[in-house]
Amino acid sequence: MSLDAWLTLGLLGATLALLLGTKLPPAAVFLGALTVSITLGLAPVDASLSGFSNNGVLTVGALFMVAAGMYSTGAISLIGDRLIGRPKSEEQVQARVLPPVAIGSAFLNNTPLVAMMIPVIRDLCRNTGLAASKLFIPLSFASILGGTTTLIGTSVNLIIGGLILDEIARGNAGAPPMREIQMFDPSWVAVPAAVLGIAFIVIAGRWLLPERRIGVGEIAKRVYGAEFVLLEESGLIGRTLEETGASEPTGFELRGLWRADGSPVELKPAAMFAAGDVVAVSADIDALPDLWTTFGVRPLKEGHPMTTPRYTHSLVEVVVSPQSSVVGRLISDLPLPDSPYRFSLVGVSRAGKPLEERLDDIRIEVGDNAVLEVDDAFCYVARNEQEFSLQKPLEGYRIRRWHRAAAATVIMVAMVTVVTLGWMSMLNAALLATGAMLLSGCMSLRSAAHSVDFATLVALAAAIGVAAAVSESGLADAIARGLRRVGAGNPYGALAAVFVGHVIMGNLITTAASAVFMFPIAVSLAGSLGVSFMPFAITLMIGMVGATITPAAYQTNLMVYEPGGYTTWDFVRLGVPLTLLVGAVTIFLAPVAFPF
Repeated sequence: MSLDAWLTLGLLGATLALLLGTKLPPAAVFLGALTVSITLGLAPVDASLSGFSNNGVLTVGALFMVAAGMYSTGAISLIGDRLIGRPKSEEQVQARVLPPVAIGSAFLNNTPLVAMMIPVIRDLCRNTGLAASKLFIPLSFASILGGTTTLIGTSVNLIIGGLILDEIARGNAGAPPMREIQMFDPSWVAVPAAVLGIAFIVIAGRWLLPERRIGVGEIAKRVYGAEFVLLEESGLIGRTLEETGASEPTGFELRGLWRADGSPVELKPAAMFAAGDVVAVSADIDALPDLWTTFGVRPLKEGHPMTTPRYTHSLVEVVVSPQSSVVGRLISDLPLPDSPYRFSLVGVSRAGKPLEERLDDIRIEVGDNAVLEVDDAFCYVARNEQEFSLQKPLEGYRIRRWHRAAAATVIMVAMVTVVTLGWMSMLNAALLATGAMLLSGCMSLRSAAHSVDFATLVALAAAIGVAAAVSESGLADAIARGLRRVGAGNPYGALAAVFVGHVIMGNLITTAASAVFMFPIAVSLAGSLGVSFMPFAITLMIGMVGATITPAAYQTNLMVYEPGGYTTWDFVRLGVPLTLLVGAVTIFLAPVAFPF
């Protein structure tokens, strides 16, 4: 090998060591490696910086914002509630959750989708008592399997598609020449692999996954009594207590149910919710905000009305001070005529426990805790602490823009449709969809900006620049020669070598970086054999399933690591046989769908 190739190999080794042996962010490590590559002249500057204008990287950023619009409107929550329901076993949850997640991951970047689904699965486990450890790894793996089925499903697919476009633009398309990856090109191989993979997870998961449940009541938490009214648009209306999980809830207790005319309803599993119902619950400080954000539910007790939209409101926990003007009064007396505060009363707690009375019958005492729904002006009005001795915002909870859920869904479907029909590129469609989400009020500009994971984008762009050194220095050709010897000149053997190389490298660094590093090697290998690059491109896309055996290999694995209470071995135990299955399907079907 040339000196540049040896220097590039040393740079890759140092990059791996830093990623594995330090806590430095991947973006910092890859930027440092890119800086060294440019300094040593291992690749032309234009090639080194090409990742920052790569279509795939830019598309990933735009899709983060599209997914934020789906989340802000609650469209994902509504769809998930209808599809999942209230299963009674882990296998039922997997059968109902994994296929929709896989399908959703095919059209939405799977990282934001998993982020949206984690609280859904967590709440489901709390409400049903099912083992979270049986569900979170399958959630991540199903999103990865589903994401490989389309061009836009994962960042790896988008990156590879962008790299192919770069090769074509540079005139290095090879012989036979490369062509642009279309929306559903990966589906011919990835769909069978995903179907078999999900079936394997459901069947084998009962033995290969641990059984650890989300602890309930392990730490004493303040419990509130709360009353909510069901609006006409509530998804609970027309469903029974059993169907909604309210007959055997976890994390909260259903204490009473009254019709709009005040008549009580017996709390039987078959009792059905109706519009205008008043629901009384007791819930801890973690479960109460989740109930508050439920679609079509709002606090029964309102103070002076707030004129701002509910999706701009927030929650604040307060303690009644000795100087408060409401001490000794009934909650039914509120709001006082001269009170400057605008709020809705969500819940009340005394000495850490809910009171037996209904809210209107409670006489307020010094030291009572309350959770209030407030607008932005509340903290300014309450700054003198005359009424409350303590105020604590409850961060991370917002009412969804439910009235825009249909609009967000239409925008997302339109985005997928125009790309599928070939009317415009994925980047163009995603940018237009982002603009439509903003203009239609599906999300705020601030939410869109916060949704973009810039660290991930920088790491991806810098990794592409480092990968340019692999190609330009001659290292890719050297590794390709080694892989060619492994494949013994057989295209199937070469495909297997690329798949295995992708798996090994992906679990040492990240799947995206592995795909970027393996891309020039696969191009060189296909060119030396004189065969089509398409089977190799598809293998790189689907090979990311095997490149996610360890938690650190892929972001969704890291996201579910703590919620599921996992160890690294938990991922390996299910991931290795899944990789062998997917690898066999890919190596067999890729040349069938796209002949050499």
